[in-house]
Amino acid sequence: MRIVVCVKEVLDPAAVNNYALAGGLKMSADGRHPDVAAIPRLINGYDEQALEAALRLRDAGVDCRIVALTIGSDATAMLKQCAALGADEIVAIDPGATVLDTTGVARVLAAWIRNNGGADLVLCGRQASDDDQGVVPLALAETLGHAVTTLARDVSFADGLLTVTRATPEGDEVVRGKLPAVVTVSNELGAPRFPTAKAKMAARKMNAEIVPIDGLGIDTAALTPQIELQRQVVPQVQGNCEFITGSPAEIAQTLMARIRAA
Repeated sequence: MRIVVCVKEVLDPAAVNNYALAGGLKMSADGRHPDVAAIPRLINGYDEQALEAALRLRDAGVDCRIVALTIGSDATAMLKQCAALGADEIVAIDPGATVLDTTGVARVLAAWIRNNGGADLVLCGRQASDDDQGVVPLALAETLGHAVTTLARDVSFADGLLTVTRATPEGDEVVRGKLPAVVTVSNELGAPRFPTAKAKMAARKMNAEIVPIDGLGIDTAALTPQIELQRQVVPQVQGNCEFITGSPAEIAQTLMARIRAA
């Protein structure tokens, strides 16, 4: 089985939140992107869980080759982390000066998959922590013509069938079907593993394959953004904390009165 895990490098959400709370998060001159000089970048958390889902399939005895695929030529550190976790191949598509919206991202990912042996299973995070849209995996499935299911908290494969347990507001839902398929993975999968020191050392010697976007054979007109980001605004965040004093019973009564009043 060939598994392609789509990963994205994002700003550290914890650092972004801390800067916002401290009033230190500023927008760049174009008004569309945050000034990120002091904010570290890392793998999107949901994408890391998608990679974990692929590794668990391997742990369960599925004979598979795992490819970590991203868009952006400067994501080497993130891809080496994927290699340290267990990815067999790491690939970065260099978009150059091309600006991509979610549909464009899906078309570029699909083009690489088609041009490089296809994929039996494509795993993606349920959404990215920077834009929280969750559009790319669905557009990718549509472009590839694959079946798709979302919000997986467990993925298994046996007897030629993929079984996905979905986390829904009404409880677990189990779906089963044949490959190829695209599956989005949710945080209910559980905490991803940490790479070993030995794996980190080995990953340092592994070079990512850099693929120029113009080598994918995509009509540039098809990548024209249909949606353009106009402006982002940093909200004014203010925290207030009040301590209630008294005996435990008095504190409980005061707190309940405040909750009812609110």
